[in-house]
Amino acid sequence: MKELETLSRRRFLQNGSVFVGASALAMFASAESAGLNEPPLIAGKSGLRILNDRPLNAEALPHLLVDAVTPTRHMFIRNNGVPPVGVDPSGWRLNIGGESIIRPLRLSIKDLRSRYQNVSLQLTLECGGNGRAEFDPSVPGNQWTLGAVGCPLWHGVRVRDVLEDAGLKNDAVYLAFHGADTHLSGDPEKEVISRGVPIEKAMADDALIAWGMNDGDLHPMNGHPLRLVVAGWPASASGKWLTGLSVRNQVHDGAKMGGQSYRVPKNPVAPGSVVDDSSMKIIGAMPVKSLLSVPQTGVRHDRGQQLKVSGHAWVGDAQVVSVDLSTDFGQTWQRASLQVPANVGAWQQFSAALVFPAVGYYEIWSRATDSNGLSQPMVLPGWNPKGYLNNACHRVAVHVV
Repeated sequence: MKELETLSRRRFLQNGSVFVGASALAMFASAESAGLNEPPLIAGKSGLRILNDRPLNAEALPHLLVDAVTPTRHMFIRNNGVPPVGVDPSGWRLNIGGESIIRPLRLSIKDLRSRYQNVSLQLTLECGGNGRAEFDPSVPGNQWTLGAVGCPLWHGVRVRDVLEDAGLKNDAVYLAFHGADTHLSGDPEKEVISRGVPIEKAMADDALIAWGMNDGDLHPMNGHPLRLVVAGWPASASGKWLTGLSVRNQVHDGAKMGGQSYRVPKNPVAPGSVVDDSSMKIIGAMPVKSLLSVPQTGVRHDRGQQLKVSGHAWVGDAQVVSVDLSTDFGQTWQRASLQVPANVGAWQQFSAALVFPAVGYYEIWSRATDSNGLSQPMVLPGWNPKGYLNNACHRVAVHVV
């Protein structure tokens, strides 16, 4: 797929605005109507690069992800179907059921707020395909670069508290979600996506049923009025427009749980290989990764000055213990200052001041290491047919003058 400066389907222009169909029309604001000579905006978002319009998918540019708490306007959008419109939070209901639930529940958002402890946590969500654009040979799917990640402050209740209220049978294995988005075919009987996590992860401190992010409600494209947030696992496990949670007595077999979706080869394969579904496994915790948000790639820098560098590092079910930076293509490394996470499941900020020995072209590489001793590789870690789990070192270009 080519560099996505255009929408991939059904693009047409009218008075400088991009329209993407009636279901998503309400989410777009015309730059012209705002009095700005800029590309069209997604209402409540800014600086996002649109990869696809049906379904709508968009990522932030790395240099915009400078905040420790990701602003709602810069949180990436990942859809598999068509989001609901005209949502009335007061009438929204969440059904708790499944083979391994003792007492099924039907809860309003008001019930969630009043019956369970309310919590606010910074939790990192990253699309499993973040970095797919770097795969060679290329693979199908949204060509995410590096911006399908964020760490907002989420407001809600722990999944654990709700499931304990409903009662778990001893045979509980997996938590599955169900959402209100519509299949692209328009068939109301087809579920768009129904994934989840093992019950042990669902019962962890960093798994929430959330109704808010940062200083307001969930953004409509990030799951308003209710969503699942499971930190450290691919964001596809954190269902949006949440209408149901099912506790299964087996590994969930819903939409996008089988085949090649969110699955990688059980054993390493050569680039370009065809891999049978039976040789694939479900993605679990995300690998250690870092992102340089300062400086922006391509910056020109005065040799006589220190260059301040900063960014974020994160990992699935572990903690980042160090971040190292290189300006000589990995020959030597300098340890960056690393902050502790705001809470379990949050990304961590790093910073450093670099000097360069001479004028010329340089690259800054960032390499994070986690508490299990695993570090980011300097190249693509392992080709797979759907382009998942690229955690290679992030690189930004610097022109020293």
